[in-house]
Amino acid sequence: MTAPTEERYVVTRTIPAPPAKIFAVLADPARHKHTEPGDWVRDAEDTDPITGTGQMFAVNMFLDRAGGHYVMHNVVTAFEPDRTIAWLPGQLDESGKHSPGGWWWRYDLTPNGTGTDVTLTYDWSETDQGFRDAVGVPVFGPEFIEESLAALERAVR
Repeated sequence: MTAPTEERYVVTRTIPAPPAKIFAVLADPARHKHTEPGDWVRDAEDTDPITGTGQMFAVNMFLDRAGGHYVMHNVVTAFEPDRTIAWLPGQLDESGKHSPGGWWWRYDLTPNGTGTDVTLTYDWSETDQGFRDAVGVPVFGPEFIEESLAALERAVR
């Protein structure tokens, strides 16, 4: 099910796995490349598991429209084991301060019989207009979110 709004996609998929198994993939930055349908997300620079809010993890990325290779620094904004994980992507400035890009990712897991309903929210409502114009935001449609949840399902098998 997809429920797009003007600046947010929300997609839910029932994955035939327990919440703990799904959450283990989401809390492992080294496995994030397995949760999207293409090769945009590359290897993780920080491979320690995510353990709480405020933690930062970096992932190598590639997108032609964004200039090719870059590193995305993500600050964890929600963390409830086996239930919720969310992060705010951005860049580090020269002083090492995190500068958010204006979009965020959130996964909510709800047990559903022998599976788990996974709701993925991608919100770009705080993205600067200059960046929107330069790169084209959102850089994908709701089908990308649906395909991301399918990739997550394959990753937990």
